[in-house]
Amino acid sequence: MRTQSDRRQFIRNSSIAGCALLVSGKLLAFSFPQDEVQDPKKLNYCGYTCPKDCQFLEASLKNDSTLKKAAYDQWEIKERYHVEFSADKIFCFGCKNDDKPAGVVMTNCTVRSCAIKKKFDSCIECKSLKNCDKDLWLRFPEFHKSVISMQESYFEGKS
Repeated sequence: MRTQSDRRQFIRNSSIAGCALLVSGKLLAFSFPQDEVQDPKKLNYCGYTCPKDCQFLEASLKNDSTLKKAAYDQWEIKERYHVEFSADKIFCFGCKNDDKPAGVVMTNCTVRSCAIKKKFDSCIECKSLKNCDKDLWLRFPEFHKSVISMQESYFEGKS
């Protein structure tokens, strides 16, 4: 039986093989409990759930230049977006934080902008996900496959 889950329950149930983790701009692993239907409202636009201990978020909340520089280097922002470091320009409050500005990573995320344009809470709602060729999916094909699997569970749970 499939049930809706929140993030705590998702972690607690731990039939999880791994979790998504962005380190140095690389997605190391991604999985989700196969017996649960994900709620698109509780996911980021791409299907990812940022960890509570995200260093980029911590740097942004504390407005700490040293931590921001470390996140800037770790996320390879100069290489990917051709943006020089500026503590005022480098921040991330999450892709669904409407009361905060979107940083350079969020404003350049084609998956996020597409989901917003289509008025989706998450890509798992999009019928074109399987054939989507956005940059995120091309850089992380295994993550894309995992999100497609999540989508399949989501649509099965709706029927």
